[in-house]
Amino acid sequence: MSQYDHSIRIDTDKCDGRMKCLRACPTQAIRIRDGKAAILGEKCIDCGECITACPNGAIVALTDPFGEMSKFKYTVAIPSPALYAQFGMSILPDKILDGLRKIGFDDAFDLSMTCGATSLAVELFVEEYKGPKPLISPACPSVVRLIQVRYPHLVQQILPITLPKKLAAGDVKRAKSKELGLKPEEIGTFYITPCPVKMIAIKEPSIEGGCYLDGAISIADIYAPLLAAMEPVAPDDYRKGLESICVLGIGWAVAGGMHRTLKLENVLDVSGIPEIAKTFDDIERGKLRDIDLVVAYSCPQGCVGGSLTVENRYISYNKILRLLETLERKKIEACRDEQEIRERYRQKYFHMTHKYEPHPLQALDTDLAEAIRKRKIKEDVYASLPKIDCGICGAPTCQAFAEDVARGDARLSDCIFSASGRLMELTAELSDLLAQFRCFGGRAGPTTGSGK
Repeated sequence: MSQYDHSIRIDTDKCDGRMKCLRACPTQAIRIRDGKAAILGEKCIDCGECITACPNGAIVALTDPFGEMSKFKYTVAIPSPALYAQFGMSILPDKILDGLRKIGFDDAFDLSMTCGATSLAVELFVEEYKGPKPLISPACPSVVRLIQVRYPHLVQQILPITLPKKLAAGDVKRAKSKELGLKPEEIGTFYITPCPVKMIAIKEPSIEGGCYLDGAISIADIYAPLLAAMEPVAPDDYRKGLESICVLGIGWAVAGGMHRTLKLENVLDVSGIPEIAKTFDDIERGKLRDIDLVVAYSCPQGCVGGSLTVENRYISYNKILRLLETLERKKIEACRDEQEIRERYRQKYFHMTHKYEPHPLQALDTDLAEAIRKRKIKEDVYASLPKIDCGICGAPTCQAFAEDVARGDARLSDCIFSASGRLMELTAELSDLLAQFRCFGGRAGPTTGSGK
């Protein structure tokens, strides 16, 4: 049973069981059963790789529809910095924020400003930290889930700094409530998200210790109306737009972007679950102790590679890098008030009010004797398999299939190469077909000549 809510579901009417999602899933959380894909909730980290892989659109992200805004008297869009990379180089954040207001939001908040302030808080925490290293950034919720499920001993090394989107939503509600005389619950804050996992902070706020966000809208869903609402950019507008950018904040959209603007030397950037897993394996082996901070994104190239984005991830990545290179280093200091941020840091404004808890994968059985018995079954089954990881059985690998058999979720005969199972059945079927073929020729065996 899943210990989490999830932000992904499978539309079985569209699923044809072609296994692309099974092969794409980095945590082996998908099985093909009765010709349809099924998600194993305890293994799923909501990274969205299956959404990108599915050719039929059968895997759906559970983000909010645009119409959810009507529930509130006042609405504010809080876009991920990844949204800024979805349009051409000439369209900068100020125009995108204006576009969000034109398509129905009462206001739009530049999250990159909060990201910039949080970057300084990260620096301050890492500099004074005395515990086991490296610390691991919680910027990507899928990475946090991966740690909780597969690397529970590393939970204590997750950086306990609140994510910018939560801080921004709280600040927006407080400021607008005071300005407009509205109750906080009458003000709707909507995150414009590049991936489905960001929904978890809203639907299951205990993951991040409470959340002031009221919904999340997919970048893919909002892209077309937003593009239509934005006007062509004049050269003067572009120059003004450059002046308004918080370079510290937009760096959060790409792998390595945060590192470029932090005053920390020993930072390791990594993206993509396979590479992250290798890195975490090294940490568990006692390596990387000289690294202060690991910043990991489950999506290749970072949030710009999220499954709910529109633009090519490499084009988006390059746009952010070009902006980072264009803006001078002094702009980094200009987009944050260090004195104010340091004071808020001392007041614990950036610190999490909770601790991440480990959620390791379930054992084969809660009863020790039964777990040992099932482990022996798993080992015996695996020893009998061809170890080619073909996936025809509905599991991504022979190792995963052996565990499914031991748990009682699959049968050995589901493997077509099982000598005691399906292979014998296929051999019998083939013998019957050959016999019918011989009878069709009117002879007991193969012959030459016309036979007519």
